Amino acid sequence: MTFTAKAASSAILERDGRFLLVLRRNPPSAEMYAFPGGRAEPGETPEQAALREFYEETGISVRNPRLFSTYDLKTHTADGSVSSHFLLSVFRVDADSDAVAQAADDAAALGWYTVEEIRRLPVPQSVLECAERLANGE
Repeated sequence: MTFTAKAASSAILERDGRFLLVLRRNPPSAEMYAFPGGRAEPGETPEQAALREFYEETGISVRNPRLFSTYDLKTHTADGSVSSHFLLSVFRVDADSDAVAQAADDAAALGWYTVEEIRRLPVPQSVLECAERLANGE
């Protein structure tokens, strides 16, 4: 079975060396912490998807999306066949400093984490890589 890659976006909001992560309720990456994000809807640009998904999962309106990284993500079944394929666009975003995050939609919980804390959480490799790059001044 061949999978067509689906467009997905996520957004990185950083405050004082901490990154906002959500505990994902649904696949892919269920029961893992990740940057807020999800699949693009038909006709949506990657930037629009990132802003919409961030708001749906955290209640925070973010702005000024800047492309930070892209990933070609495939998950496989036990027999090695591809079960999902996403082209993920990761953006850095800005928000009002007093905006308070509330877990909603696909987010079971959320929190602000340092890179050291992220290293100890169940996260997709792409999340740890982005957080480490930003912590190192990229």
